[in-house]
Amino acid sequence: MKARRESYPGQWLPEPLVTDRSVEDDAIQSEAVSMAMLPVLETLSPLERAVFVLREAFDLPYAEIGETLGRTEPTVRKLAGRARDHVERNKPRFEADPATRRRVSERFIAATRTGDVEDLMSVLAPGVNLIADSGGKVRAPLLPVLGADKVARFVLSVAARELGELRVQIVSLNGGPAVVVSSAEAAQAALEFDLVDGLIQTIYLVANPDKLAGMSRANGGVASSG
Repeated sequence: MKARRESYPGQWLPEPLVTDRSVEDDAIQSEAVSMAMLPVLETLSPLERAVFVLREAFDLPYAEIGETLGRTEPTVRKLAGRARDHVERNKPRFEADPATRRRVSERFIAATRTGDVEDLMSVLAPGVNLIADSGGKVRAPLLPVLGADKVARFVLSVAARELGELRVQIVSLNGGPAVVVSSAEAAQAALEFDLVDGLIQTIYLVANPDKLAGMSRANGGVASSG
C-alpha cells in the first residue's frame, strides 16, 4: 500500500463510504470512520487497525472479530484496548456534531451557487487546507491548497466552470454530512469537511472517478442526508 501511494499522482484519500444517518448520531462510530481519523489509524498496526474499525465503526462483538481475524477473544480485547488508547491520545480535534456540519455544508453550497467569495470565506478558517484526490484522472490540485483566500477562489472558479446542470446535495459519508456533486449518471466529486469552532479547517475533495463509482446515483449509491 505504501509503495502504491508513493507512486500515486497527487494526494491520496480513501474511497468515500456511504453511511446511514444513524451513524451520524453515534459520536464514536462517526469519528471512527471519518476522513480526519485516517492518519491516526494508519499509525496503528494492520491488526490493531482492523480490530479498531470492526469494533468502533461497525460495533461487532469481540468474539466475531476474533473469528474473522483468526484471534482469540481475549487477544482481540487487548488489541482493541491498545488501539483505542492510541487513537484517544492522538486523534485530531474537530467538530463532529452533525447538525453543525450540516449547517456549515449548506452555507458552503449556498456560497458556491452565488459565487460570493466573502460568503464562502465566512465559513472557512483562515488556515483552511484543501486536499484533493483526483488519481490523475481529472483536473485537481496535486498539492494541498492553503489559506482561506486561495481555497475560496479555487472552489468558486471550479464551481463557475463545472457545476452547470450538476446536482449538489448533502449526503451522509464517512459518518457525517458531506457535499456530493453529481451528474445524471454518476457522482463527480465528494467533499468532506473537518470543522473547528464552527469553521471549515480541512476540505477533503475526492474526484477520482474510480473512488466515486460506488456512489453513482444511477445505481442508487448516493442517498440524501436530508
